[in-house]
Amino acid sequence: MPQILDGKKVAAEIKQEIAAKVNELVAQGKRAPHLAIIIVGDDGASHTYVNGKIKACKEVGFDFTLMHFAKTISEEKLIKHIEQFNADTDIDGFIVQLPLPEHISVEKVTESISAEKDVDGFTNQNFGSIGSQTPLLMPATPFGVMELLNRYKIETKGKYCVVVGASRLVGAPLGILMTQQGQATVTLCHKYTENISQYTKNADILLVAVGKPHLVTADMVKEGAVVVDVGTTRIDDPTRKSGFRLVGDVDYENVAPKTSYITPVPGGVGPMTIASLLMNTLRAYEMLLETA
Repeated sequence: MPQILDGKKVAAEIKQEIAAKVNELVAQGKRAPHLAIIIVGDDGASHTYVNGKIKACKEVGFDFTLMHFAKTISEEKLIKHIEQFNADTDIDGFIVQLPLPEHISVEKVTESISAEKDVDGFTNQNFGSIGSQTPLLMPATPFGVMELLNRYKIETKGKYCVVVGASRLVGAPLGILMTQQGQATVTLCHKYTENISQYTKNADILLVAVGKPHLVTADMVKEGAVVVDVGTTRIDDPTRKSGFRLVGDVDYENVAPKTSYITPVPGGVGPMTIASLLMNTLRAYEMLLETA
């Protein structure tokens, strides 16, 4: 039987560690770390994610600010609000929840965020620091995946790792982290890779981040592999109160019996992303204190 990589459990441990640190800071007469969140429009999934982040802030004792704008806000106005957050010394880190309306450039918005406060780790400066000896704020989801592997003491050194999905937000930074920190031999596959299974079925560690339900089937996975499923897609399910359920990129039911370790969806990488966001906010707060 495979061992479950329980992101929910590990994220709860991380939150306890952060809460203890915040209590210590407050006891010393310092203010609590402060995370701000900007959300544009009324995308249901985005609001669910934002609510999860606010709940996590409350659990660890962070201060938080939420700004919600109509989807009609101009790019220029949104960037002005971001610049105000950049200048506000009481705000340690902030995120702009994606996706954004079509008339707003994600790249322009991301690059207008100060790298020191970019707790999602999306700016070019933070992305570029991943491969350096002194990484700054790490992209939250890849950071969460690495933390999950570390806390389960999964050996990555010298292992063959395959990353399926090469997005700027997850797959590409994960490939760099597994090479640099994990010291693994990494193959990065994407939508133009032909016959992906020739790579996946040789992988000791398989990381999948595409957003296509059940893309990875049992015949694509090596016996005893470690499988981390980053993908989450909402599919309609009238039997659920919410009317939908979340499924991953991996056909969990059929793949799990072949693996040594596997993440569930939900409850695997998702909670780790939020835990990473909290770790980055604490780090941003500490960096701000150092320069004060």
